[in-house]
Amino acid sequence: MTGVEIDMVVSDSLKALELYEKVFDLQRVEVTNFPKGENEVIFTLYGVRFHMLDENPTFGLKAPTLDNPQSMWFNILVPDIKSTFAKAISAGCTELQPVTELPDYGVTNAIFLDAFGYQWLLHQVHKAVSFEERRRLWEEKRNSFAEISRQ
Repeated sequence: MTGVEIDMVVSDSLKALELYEKVFDLQRVEVTNFPKGENEVIFTLYGVRFHMLDENPTFGLKAPTLDNPQSMWFNILVPDIKSTFAKAISAGCTELQPVTELPDYGVTNAIFLDAFGYQWLLHQVHKAVSFEERRRLWEEKRNSFAEISRQ
């Protein structure tokens, strides 16, 4: 058997699952119902397998906090960013970047922080823009930023 799984530690995997089900159309794979600190949840989101474990210092499992979030984030391509972002905010997540359209790049994105210290970057792709074109656009914008800062 082969595959890739994203593993994450949260303070309470059952509560995290409740939150993520409010935001995303995910599929439960395995969910335990043990005392807090012993639970684990496996779900899939757009074909990607996520495995959450309860924080348990005895086993060296430490969850991020809102004051000290992880430096990694999840980048999720969604079909309707405004709807998904609204679900996240109404479920108690914190807006880090509002829904932002980047028409030259063919995408709209937004970022939220969940109650478990993880950042989620949402993307909605409106049109395919090649790597070469994105690189060219960045170089132009970077040069514009440099000119503004010299003034």
